[in-house]
Amino acid sequence: MHNSEIGRLARLLRHRAALTQEDLAKLTGLRRWKVVRLEAGDLAKLDMGDVERMLAALDARLDIRATYHGALADRLLDERHASIVAARVDLHRRHGWEPRVEVSFSDYGDRGSIDLLGWQAQTRTLVVEEIKSELGAVEGTLRPLDVKVRLAPKIARERFGWSALNVGRIMVLPEERTLRRQVERHEGVLRAALPARSRELSAWMRGPRGSIAGIWFLSDVQDLNRKRNPSAIRRVRKPRPRSDEAA
Repeated sequence: MHNSEIGRLARLLRHRAALTQEDLAKLTGLRRWKVVRLEAGDLAKLDMGDVERMLAALDARLDIRATYHGALADRLLDERHASIVAARVDLHRRHGWEPRVEVSFSDYGDRGSIDLLGWQAQTRTLVVEEIKSELGAVEGTLRPLDVKVRLAPKIARERFGWSALNVGRIMVLPEERTLRRQVERHEGVLRAALPARSRELSAWMRGPRGSIAGIWFLSDVQDLNRKRNPSAIRRVRKPRPRSDEAA
């Protein structure tokens, strides 16, 4: 969908909701000129977070997709996601948790998959981890996470025989400047839903007490996207002659 089509859709949805541009601006806490530019398809001059907020107020969602050499982008993202999952599984085991990966569920219309479900038997604590190699629409991330946390005790009991007293929720992101800025941009919403950060979450994983919710920026993960290019030029050092050869 091109920018102009996004603008047309926003205008049609606003009309359907019987809202003026000023109404939408007040509803989202943004200035009216941003609504005008959105409907004109002038998205280049708008922050993507503001576009997401305006569309969400109209019960719509912004879905941006980049492509790279066909399906190669998907494979690269899958590798990155898999490397983060592997690092988290290793951390769980080191701290005495029992991890389960890609736990799918279907419960009265709620369908999905928990990236990582962890169990600490001593304290009867569950943790639901949402693992992201990139941060998309905040609302589109938090709502599914709420569903997973709500269903986690039932899933754990029926699938694994785990009877939980407490359930934690952690969103795991790779330590990157861009992602840090995105989190800061949505600080108000994310702090309300996921207030704890890496250091506090790390302490909780070592000795969980009660429930916790937060964002963990993971730095000790192997980045599979940064393998050396085999076609790159390499410097080759010639072996030094031995002393008897030099003589």
